[in-house]
Amino acid sequence: MSTAPHDLTASQMATRIAAGTLSARELAESCLEMVAAREPVVKAFAFLDPALVRAQADAVDAAKGGARGLIAGVPAAFKDIMDTADMPTCYNSPIYAGYRPRADASVVAFTRAAGGVVFGKAVTTEFANRHPGPTTNPHDAARTPGGSSSGSAAAVAARMVPLALGTQTSGSVIRPASYCGVHGFKGSWGEISYAGVKLTSSSLDTVGIYARSLADIALYRSVLTATPFVSLISGGVGLPRVGLCLTPWRDQAEAPMLAMLDEVAQAISRAGATVVDFDLPRHFARLIDAQRWVSAYEGSRSLAHEKLAHRDKLSEDIRHGRIRDGEGCSQELYHHSARFAERCRIELDTLFDDVDLLLTPAAPGEAPLGQRLTGSATFNTAWTLLHTPCVTIPGHTGPNGMPLGFQLVARRGADRSLLEMASWIERAAFK
Repeated sequence: MSTAPHDLTASQMATRIAAGTLSARELAESCLEMVAAREPVVKAFAFLDPALVRAQADAVDAAKGGARGLIAGVPAAFKDIMDTADMPTCYNSPIYAGYRPRADASVVAFTRAAGGVVFGKAVTTEFANRHPGPTTNPHDAARTPGGSSSGSAAAVAARMVPLALGTQTSGSVIRPASYCGVHGFKGSWGEISYAGVKLTSSSLDTVGIYARSLADIALYRSVLTATPFVSLISGGVGLPRVGLCLTPWRDQAEAPMLAMLDEVAQAISRAGATVVDFDLPRHFARLIDAQRWVSAYEGSRSLAHEKLAHRDKLSEDIRHGRIRDGEGCSQELYHHSARFAERCRIELDTLFDDVDLLLTPAAPGEAPLGQRLTGSATFNTAWTLLHTPCVTIPGHTGPNGMPLGFQLVARRGADRSLLEMASWIERAAFK
């Protein structure tokens, strides 16, 4: 039985389009068919214009060979806090209903330059904070897809698009990837340009990638960082030394998540990896509070215009959450929290002398029931504050048949090594 174009990975799509065995228009139509079938329930998109998708695909098909680009014809969705010059960017806020930016965000511009099809704008929580949008989990519409990058994760999981971009300030890339059963990658802070993306926290916000494979993440990462693409070589960095890190918040992990981590640890150990128990220093438990104050202080100032000119149009979630916290955070507390975070970053760098990466929960467990809340970021917040690269590996399910993903974390700046070691671990864990 032949595979429908929308079921291919991004790498397979790009290869077939380059070879002429698949047209960009055929691929676009296949993805649009999936949108028609699944979007009424999943509600992943804030904006999607099929005519615009088809026009981009036709332009790729009309281009000559080498001029097409690395991901020519491959559709990608963008979290609706990322500026797009030919589409509205509304941040899931009535303040910006119909707003049209004049320029593309850096990640959008690089995607277009590589021949990618800017497929549409994926639903975000309000200003990438807590107030949810309408998106449901593609595996169970009664459950959350996670947030704040809800539409991005759901669109990839529902096979509407092979690639999507989100952002993470607390746990907004890694957690939805686990809940929706896709690969999610949050790079080291600053690795991918944040220009043209609505800012929450200048020292935390990080662009992240959703895809169906680690190879796809490596491919798209090269596009977004404007660096040469080199295919992943599984185990190219040698047999990994892995620290099983249940974190100071291990009591918040549900039994199925802990069981999965143990199973993965045993599987990769049998395959030749060195696996050791890894405990973070006791004072790292304070990183949760530090991240709260840093993100709130910076976030309430990033939203100065909105809170001063349109406070009545902001949700109670954001007014009584990040904005209230930020307005109540003194400069002294902010600087104390930021300095503590930097000390922990330096300390963690040295701890990575003994291991190559950490195996840790991506979320407490399965996606919770209901749409009002987007789940706990407990197992993501510290890593975001520490600026480390992280990746979610899907493949397990919990007692309710919902996806479970584990998280791998590496040293700051070791993004490429993380993806190579993750490729080895994924193969070993699912033999």
